[in-house]
Amino acid sequence: VQLQASGGGLVQPGGSLRLSCAASRYTSSGYNFGMGWFRQAPGKEREFVAGMRWKDGLSHYSDFVKGRFTISKDSAKNTAYLQMNSLNAEDTAVYYCAASSSALFVKMVPGSVKYYRYWGQGTQVTVSS
Repeated sequence: VQLQASGGGLVQPGGSLRLSCAASRYTSSGYNFGMGWFRQAPGKEREFVAGMRWKDGLSHYSDFVKGRFTISKDSAKNTAYLQMNSLNAEDTAVYYCAASSSALFVKMVPGSVKYYRYWGQGTQVTVSS
């Protein structure tokens, strides 16, 4: 799986952005495939933002984005999205999309980096006035 993330940029506090992650070469239709979004701010570890099981759209969010961010997909385009609303300065980071064929997806959407094998190149999101 090759992933191409896009959509980052500079936005004012309270604004919105939509990130896209196009997957090429392979996506699975089984329950063991999913995609996720992570972010990494300078000097911090990469952290889970949101994830989705591809087959049925089961999703999971980190507490700090619940109610503000929404993960979605377009299966026909093999593309996942992250709609980010009510952005604040703490959301500033490089955002990465990732894909996984972990068996854990059959039970839940994993939130750990270690379960995601394929990674996109990252897109910078900066929230500043």
